[in-house]
Amino acid sequence: MGRIAGRFTRVEPRRRAREFVLGLLSDLPRKSCWTLAEHAGNATPYGLQHLLSRAKWDAEAVRDDLRSFAIEQLHDEDAVLVVDETGDLKKGTATVGVQRQYTGTAGRIENSQVAV
Repeated sequence: MGRIAGRFTRVEPRRRAREFVLGLLSDLPRKSCWTLAEHAGNATPYGLQHLLSRAKWDAEAVRDDLRSFAIEQLHDEDAVLVVDETGDLKKGTATVGVQRQYTGTAGRIENSQVAV
């Protein structure tokens, strides 16, 4: 996290980013803002939601920092970091981010939530 710490204008989003990454790397069976917040010891997901939707940070610079880290670790200038999206089919519309959209999971437009 030290490599990307300077990309956040305030300490709170930097801490939330750390919590978010540790949660994503954990063995939690389901990963949502609620489960990641609980894993980090937070009572609500509001801090993580703020990080993802409203906090000020340089996403492009973080991407570039992570690319540099991957190249250093893989020892190959031609290394590629692949990020893929996944879709979760949903019956209702109550879950955040659910809407009718194309998802490869179903191969058509369905009520779904798409995440990276």
